[in-house]
Amino acid sequence: MMYAAFEQHLRDGDHADLTVMVYLADAKAFAGWLETATHEPFELAHVTPGDVREYRSYLQTELKLRASTVNRKLASLISLLNWAVDSGQIASNPAARIKYVNKAPSPPRWLDRQEQFALQRAIEKDLQVSQLRFPKRWLTRRRDASLVTFLLHSGLRLSECTALQLDDLDLSPRKGRALIRQGKGNKERHVPLDTEARQALQDWLAVRPECPSRVVWLSVEMEQPDELTPRAVQRVLKRYGQLANIPGLTPHVLRHTFAKNLADKKIGVEIIAGLLGHNNLSTTQIYIKPDFNDLQKALNA
Repeated sequence: MMYAAFEQHLRDGDHADLTVMVYLADAKAFAGWLETATHEPFELAHVTPGDVREYRSYLQTELKLRASTVNRKLASLISLLNWAVDSGQIASNPAARIKYVNKAPSPPRWLDRQEQFALQRAIEKDLQVSQLRFPKRWLTRRRDASLVTFLLHSGLRLSECTALQLDDLDLSPRKGRALIRQGKGNKERHVPLDTEARQALQDWLAVRPECPSRVVWLSVEMEQPDELTPRAVQRVLKRYGQLANIPGLTPHVLRHTFAKNLADKKIGVEIIAGLLGHNNLSTTQIYIKPDFNDLQKALNA
């Protein structure tokens, strides 16, 4: 009866079916553990803060669950007890002051050399196939290829890239730069462009349709080209991620990769921060923090 009422409460809160199933399973698991630990039938009114702390310890030390899983189970329990308070079954939530388990910070995701090669190969192969078999789509594929390559080699944020205007670019065979008019914090900065970024731009600009819009990256699928939206860029990266077998490929992953490539070349953190548009060096340190593979390589060196 209690679980049916709790389930209805969750569904009334418009929770997804999977969330409802997980919360119910977690609630029943806690009840089962407490009955075993106390040798008493489970009753909401008898749950104490000490019970919840002991359950948290049991999940960590005996079941050896990850912090994220422990915290999810605690969240399910807190939800159950909050519902019990709201429905008048208990006076206060005994888990209200229980702290979640601190999780080890996830290292930023970047592409290693093999993944970068796989991405570049997927781009080149996609261009070749479209030119041969789907000539009407080739312009879109040319834009996509240049866009992804440019993001990887410029380190720009997604919003900075899609906002670029033709007048913001200064390109020559030997050097180039982009003016970022409204970076994070509404800051303006100039970003130098390496050979690959310049070539990506030149490849696209050579075929970019003439239109009233002055943005660099255009949506060319419509009869009248218009500026490319951030959501469209994310879809482009998702498609290339599938082609290259790189799940979770996003503009931010490419930005992380840009920073990591520079760090691997022993470029100073101050220079990397300047290229990324960071004021705080501690922000840049997050981008270039060693991941598990770096630590393992250091031990095996």
